[in-house]
This record gives sequence, C-alpha cells and structure tokens, in this order.
Amino acid sequence: MRIPLGMIVLLLISLLIYFGVAHRVLDRLKLSDRAALAMIAALIIGGFINIPLPAGPRLEASLNIGGGVVPLILAVYLLTKTSAKEKVRALVGMAVTAVAVYLTGILLGAEPGNMLLDPLYVYPVVAGAVAYLIGRSRRGAFFAATMGILVVDVVSYFRLASSGTPGAVLIGGGGAFDAIVIAGLLAVLLAEFIGESREWLQGGPSVDGKAPALLKRLRPLDRNDRELKQSLREDDDHASVDK
Repeated sequence: MRIPLGMIVLLLISLLIYFGVAHRVLDRLKLSDRAALAMIAALIIGGFINIPLPAGPRLEASLNIGGGVVPLILAVYLLTKTSAKEKVRALVGMAVTAVAVYLTGILLGAEPGNMLLDPLYVYPVVAGAVAYLIGRSRRGAFFAATMGILVVDVVSYFRLASSGTPGAVLIGGGGAFDAIVIAGLLAVLLAEFIGESREWLQGGPSVDGKAPALLKRLRPLDRNDRELKQSLREDDDHASVDK
C-alpha cells in the first residue's frame, strides 16, 4: 500500500516541531507546539476515516475527516486570529486559488490518464503560490491554499450529484489530501521566506504605527524621530534611578 505523500510530509513536520525547529513559524501562526502536534495527529488519524455522503444511485461520495474536516477547523481557527483586512484577503485568496486549481485541471486534462503532469505536484504548487500572492500573511496564505483546494472538491461533488453522473467522489481524500497538506505548507513557507527576506532587505520590520517600546526591541531606532529619542532617554533615566 502506498503511503500518501501528505502523511510523510506531516511526519517530517512533526519531527521539526519536536526538535524546536518550527517554533518561530508556529508562533506567527498563533499555534503552540502541543496544539500543532495534536492537529497533525488529527490529520493523520482522520486520513483513514471516511464519512458517507448523500449521492445519486450511480455516484459514491464520502468525506475524509483528515483531508476535509480537520483542515477546515484549523483554517477557520487561523482566520479568526487575523485582522479584518487579512480576513478579506484570505477569503478572496480562497476563491482565486479555487479558480486557479480548477483551470489548472482543465489545462492538464480532464482525466488523470491524459494529464501531461502528475496533478499531485502541480495542484499544490499552483494553490500555494496563488494563495500566498493573494493572502500574503502566513495565516491568510494557509487558509487560501487549503480551502481553495477543498472548495474544488466540494464543487465537484455537488456538480456530479446534481447531474447524476456516475463515479466516485472522496472529498479531502486521496490526492486531495496530499494536495491540501502540501499546498498549505508551501503557502506558509513562501510567506515566511519572502517575509523574512523583505524585512532583511529593508533593515528590519516596518516602523509605521508601532509603539516606541516595541521598536526599541525590533530594530535600530530612527535618530531623526524626536519622540522616540525622548522615550529612550526617559527609559535610560529610569534605569539609572533603579540602579
């Protein structure tokens, strides 16, 4: 039996979390190490559980817990931790990602046997890249990538069920499970790498609208800003008194 690529990726991520390598990324996603490991365990275990769905006489349909329900719960949780502007970008990114994945399927070929490239590698790359470009933030990009692929699966189910087309649909299962996991990971990695690179190129995070106390710990202060210099001077005075 072939081990799904998505589960292999999840196991590798678990090792990185266990050894503390992914701690910084998880902090920015508003997830603790324990919560992340619990979510990965739910994804893996849920990947073996399918719930039958209503369908026509010639259509078999089911919902995979690991690829359909757990990613939805995680994505919605992350969305609640974003600002109003990020929520809008994430929702728009989900819609654009779904359209991009659907059009990619048409370009590659309607039937897997006729596809020029393996969709297992194409769909998550397209979804991850598009989701980051629209969602931008780590949480927004993850939401857009995972939900974009899941939306395509759900739409396919309703389309086949309403038309009475014979076949089988497994929402969030099979190749969709792998695509959802890889797309979400790729979107977060793009946001992390590009975000860190931008901060490094500009000499640190943006200072607009940030509190002086926070700026003092983030990056060298602008010496032309009199208010910031005054704040630093007062802090130094208090430190001298304490000593």
